[in-house]
Amino acid sequence: MIADDSQPAPGALTAAQDAFLRALARIVIYVPRTFEADLGRAEGFRTSEYFVLMHLSEAPGRRLRMGDLAAHTALSPGAVTRVVKVLEAKGLAERQLSALDGRGHDAVLTERGRLRLDQVRPAQLASVRLRIFDKLAGANLAACTEVLNRIGQDS
Repeated sequence: MIADDSQPAPGALTAAQDAFLRALARIVIYVPRTFEADLGRAEGFRTSEYFVLMHLSEAPGRRLRMGDLAAHTALSPGAVTRVVKVLEAKGLAERQLSALDGRGHDAVLTERGRLRLDQVRPAQLASVRLRIFDKLAGANLAACTEVLNRIGQDS
């Protein structure tokens, strides 16, 4: 635990705040990079592709509006469009006119995409266990989750 006993200059971070921010910044870079390396090495698959397929597999009818998919994955609309185009080229997803209003587009998980997700999932789970959960033994996951959710919330 880092002590927070020094008084910072007005408007500056405390030592504990600075340490937390640095640790968070490291994790923000470390986690995606290592997941990407693990999935790429094991399956030739990108993390963004995995999470797009995962969210589509959990959606009603295995489809989401492109904007909703971007929100679920925290990818920008442009990035989610690029990922879905890559998945389309692989036959794992497709874009269709929106089932709701016919104006926008939905991303739809194909059966081939569902099978590929099932194939990739063990490598992704092994990576998650190795990179995160093995290091959190004894930690209060509910409290950790609450902190991460607060940080990730839009104000």
